Amino acid sequence: MKKVKSYLIRIVIFLICVIEIYPLFWLLTASLKQQYEWTDKPAYALNAGFYIQNYIDAWTRGHMSTYFVNSLINTLVSLVFIVYFTVTAGFALTKMDWKWRKRIDSLFGLGIMVPVATALIPLFQIYNKMNLMDTRLALILSYIAFGLSLSFYLVQGYMRSLPLEIMEASVIDGCGIYKMMWHIVVPLMKNAIITVLVLQFFFKWNDLIFSMTFISSSKLKTIQTGLLYFQDEFGAKNWGAIFASVSMSVIPLLFIYIALNKKVIEGMTSGAVKG
Repeated sequence: MKKVKSYLIRIVIFLICVIEIYPLFWLLTASLKQQYEWTDKPAYALNAGFYIQNYIDAWTRGHMSTYFVNSLINTLVSLVFIVYFTVTAGFALTKMDWKWRKRIDSLFGLGIMVPVATALIPLFQIYNKMNLMDTRLALILSYIAFGLSLSFYLVQGYMRSLPLEIMEASVIDGCGIYKMMWHIVVPLMKNAIITVLVLQFFFKWNDLIFSMTFISSSKLKTIQTGLLYFQDEFGAKNWGAIFASVSMSVIPLLFIYIALNKKVIEGMTSGAVKG
C-alpha cells in the first residue's frame, strides 16, 4: 500500500512539473520557428530548426532593446530606494522606541489595503500638474510608493527575529546607531533583502497599468507595454518574432528566480518562527 501511495505521489508530481514546464518549453521553441511553419504545420509541432533571426527582428525592428532598457532602468532605480527606505523604516519601527512609532507602523498597513486602480486618477492629476506625465520619474515614484508597504512587512518580520543581545553588544563596543544598523543589522538581513529585491523586481518588471497610464511616447515605453503594440511594428503578425519578444521578457525573471530561489524561501520563512 505504501509503494502504491509513493508511486501515485510521484505521478502527481511529474504531471505538475509537465504542466508547469511545457508552456515555457513551447514558448521557447515557438520563438525559434520560421513564418512558414505556422501555416504548414500545427502549432504544437516542434520547430524544424533554430531561427535566431526572430530574436534579432524583435530586438531591432520591434524596438525591444529600447523597451528592455527602459524597464531595467525603472525597475533597478526603484529597487534601490525601496530597499533603502524599508530597511531604515523597519529598523526604526522595530528596534527603536519613540513616540509615534505605532502610528507610523499602522500607516504601512493602510498602504497594503489601497488598490492600485483607485490611485490612478489622483496620481494622473498630480503628475499632470507637476509636469511629470510621460516621464521616467512618474513610473519610478509610483513603483516606490506601491512597493514600500509589502516590502516593509517582509523586512519587519525578519527584523523582529534578530536578537537584541547582538545590538546591545555592539553598543557596548562603541557602535553608534547608524554604524550598528549598516554594519551589523543589514548584513544579517541578507536573505530578507534578497527576498524584497526578487519579489519587487517581478512586480515592477511586469507592470502594465502604470506604464500605460503615465507613459505615451514610444521611447519611454516599458517591455510590457511594448509587447502590446509589438505586432504593429511589422504590419502583419510575425509569430516567431512575437514569441521571441515574449521570451525576452520572461527569461530574465526565470534566471533570477532559479538563481535566488533558495534565498527567497529562507527570507520568506525566517521571520515566521519565533524562538
